[in-house]
Amino acid sequence: MTDLLTYRLDPHDPAGHRCTVTLTIPRPDLGGQRLSLPAWIPGSYMIRDFARQIESLEARAWGRRVPVEKVDKHTWQAAPCRGPLVVTCVIYCWDLSVRAAHLDQTHGFFNGTSVFLRVHGQEQEPCLLELVAPRQALKQPWKVYTSLREAAGHRRRAGRHGFGFYQAPDYDALIDHPIEMGTPQAVAFTAHGAPHEMAFTGVVPQLDLDRVAADVQKICEAQIALFEPRTRQAPFLDSADRYVFMTMATGDGYGGLEHRASTALMAARGDLPALGQPAQTDGYRTFLGLVSHEYFHTWNVKRIKPAAFAPYDLARENHSTLLWLFEGFTSYYDDLMLLRAGVIGMPEYLRLLAKTITAVHGAPGRFKQSVAESSFDAWTRYYRQDENSPNALVSYYTKGSLVALGLDLLIRQSTRNRRSLDDVMRLLWTRYGRDFYRGAPRGVPEEAPGELIREATGVDADDFLQRYVYGREDLPLAELLRRQGIELRWKAASALPSLDVKTARQGNDLRLATVYERGAAHRAGLSAHDVLVALDGIRVDAGNLDKLLARYRPGDTVPVHVFRRDELMQFRLRLAEPSAQECALVQAEGRH
Repeated sequence: MTDLLTYRLDPHDPAGHRCTVTLTIPRPDLGGQRLSLPAWIPGSYMIRDFARQIESLEARAWGRRVPVEKVDKHTWQAAPCRGPLVVTCVIYCWDLSVRAAHLDQTHGFFNGTSVFLRVHGQEQEPCLLELVAPRQALKQPWKVYTSLREAAGHRRRAGRHGFGFYQAPDYDALIDHPIEMGTPQAVAFTAHGAPHEMAFTGVVPQLDLDRVAADVQKICEAQIALFEPRTRQAPFLDSADRYVFMTMATGDGYGGLEHRASTALMAARGDLPALGQPAQTDGYRTFLGLVSHEYFHTWNVKRIKPAAFAPYDLARENHSTLLWLFEGFTSYYDDLMLLRAGVIGMPEYLRLLAKTITAVHGAPGRFKQSVAESSFDAWTRYYRQDENSPNALVSYYTKGSLVALGLDLLIRQSTRNRRSLDDVMRLLWTRYGRDFYRGAPRGVPEEAPGELIREATGVDADDFLQRYVYGREDLPLAELLRRQGIELRWKAASALPSLDVKTARQGNDLRLATVYERGAAHRAGLSAHDVLVALDGIRVDAGNLDKLLARYRPGDTVPVHVFRRDELMQFRLRLAEPSAQECALVQAEGRH
């Protein structure tokens, strides 16, 4: 019997999507041990109440049942007892996302926040984790992919990719190294000497692993060199001996969630490159951007953190006005690092940047909410969007990335290219990030950005921050880009007259997903969720709206029939001019 907190994860029922987690506490609180499961997972700022998936929980000590009382929605209190206290819970794992846990006959994916109980009062104690292989008959033996270290010196220490014992220095580390088990396609590479692995779960025929590894290696090396230009030291070597990219490939998936030495990704299998496919598709470029984004978080968010996250309180919301810096700056650098790594060229980069500018300017909510306010409201507004969100919100990801672009250009132009946003990131890294897991953790204060920019570059950006971060003005990107030899142009995405709506297919029907404020449909009285039935007496379906609109000119008034719930309604709508809200960036000849 070890004297360490020990967790045992047994995927005992893949077909039923259930695992059993057994926690052994050698020295429980003599007044009665309190246990809880996190309410949210770092990197995804919404209360998710993972404890709702615990189907049963019981405790025993010396073979006898110990009464356990549920205190709130994610907390339990065990009766006083002498140790060891053994707590067993059965957890339902059927959330196919990067945020929780998913188990079936093909694989198991586990975020610690969904399966490992916190032992109150012992969060700083080292932990052992035993991973048990599924006992059901499988086509081939499963392997384990995780950035957790194998348990040194343990007689059942896991071998590389094996089941057995792993270790974590404390609870925060235990839940920050997700686990993938199954039979993925895998490839390994080194970036500036640091080992990296990529595991792809899901059916991906003819996946070109070598091509992916070669491209991702370049991205990782470019990012390591940005933060550590002298030593080329990878940041995760403070807590792991390798970095692991875990990708679940599905028909149309997309998403990522960062961890201190790994990331969980979801990608559409059609976006991944196939053997013999020489061209770089838009989908593959999107996947590389996602990889770049999550890897950049290894520095920016996992080690450089807002003060509100140092440490995390996983029982409730942790509000910060700085997500524009952490998510927005990361969103700026993700595509920029593709360019610097040489996996895309300047034309592709400008198209990606223009797409972001278009997205920000297409949302009227940017005039109602600042990116600082958007950051603070992430918990209740950004992660809980509805049909009116484009009219009311701005994204701290996309506008935050434009803030980073604007600051980078401002700094470069003010210092004649002697300084850039890179200098700000390196200052953040050396002051707040490099030693985050080696000593007393320290986060970035809410009021620090202006002072840090001035210290790193000598540029006073306070007015810029007040207007474009804490205020709601559009960034002066046209002028800033023009000075770099890049022209920003606006054009209409279509020559057709407009309803000023965003639509969505609903079977063979066409539904109004968003009605833009003060647009043609809004003025006519239409609402989000209305189903278009007819335009000027002609039936509308999911594929013919553009053909119908092509018969009219802006300013024409047409009758529109819709179903609102089960009620047929008629409106008269004056068609609008197509708005010039699609951005194009054109580089001047001779500028590189």
